Amino acid sequence: MTLPVFLVPALPPGPEAVLDGPEGRHAATVRRLRAGEELVLSDGTGAQVRCVVEEALKDALRLRLVERWVVPEPAVRVVVAQALVKGDRGELAVELATEAGVDGVVPWRAARCVAKWEDGPRGAKALERWRATAREAAKQARRARVPSVSEPVGTPALARLAGSATVALVLHESATATLRSAPLPDAGEVLLVVGPEGGVTDDELAVLTAAGAHPVRLGPTVLRASTAAAVALGALGVLTDRWA
Repeated sequence: MTLPVFLVPALPPGPEAVLDGPEGRHAATVRRLRAGEELVLSDGTGAQVRCVVEEALKDALRLRLVERWVVPEPAVRVVVAQALVKGDRGELAVELATEAGVDGVVPWRAARCVAKWEDGPRGAKALERWRATAREAAKQARRARVPSVSEPVGTPALARLAGSATVALVLHESATATLRSAPLPDAGEVLLVVGPEGGVTDDELAVLTAAGAHPVRLGPTVLRASTAAAVALGALGVLTDRWA
């Protein structure tokens, strides 16, 4: 079994460290790690260090650092433009996409979104929930990198992102091309656009395709907005070298 991962703002520079705060409390009181057991500290940007527990304190662990490494970014990065989804299904979409390996998430204010994320405290709180979800899902999946969750964008800004990506793909049930036939790169960034439960409008699809995006479908069925990205990421992991 792989070692548990705990996120810290920066990796300790020396041979010894104390893991305290919320992560240390979780390690000591929830995971109940004890002397002699091992764990991994991660800064969430690829740098990691394997540690041995020297002593379990009340709400912290005293550690000995034994091995350092850096996990490089994949040659093909995948950023998901996820349309806002009502309730906790948006957080579910971020959680599943993170577990499936997404490198970044862009919240999209699509025309048919029921959730609006207006500017102000409520929108900021919703964005923070997505970011916290990505962080916790990355720990659960024992990832070296926590995916970024950017500020929400409208369709014009999303079209600009599509134009700057190596390849942009729009999941759409009426597309004739499949994900397998899409022009996937050997390196660069794939922008994967997932619409809301009501679907991507004709106008939105026209704007995105004019920016260079390719409409594609995953298969014969229609997936929920909260699960489509994770399924597509699994397919991209096999169709590219991301899972090699």
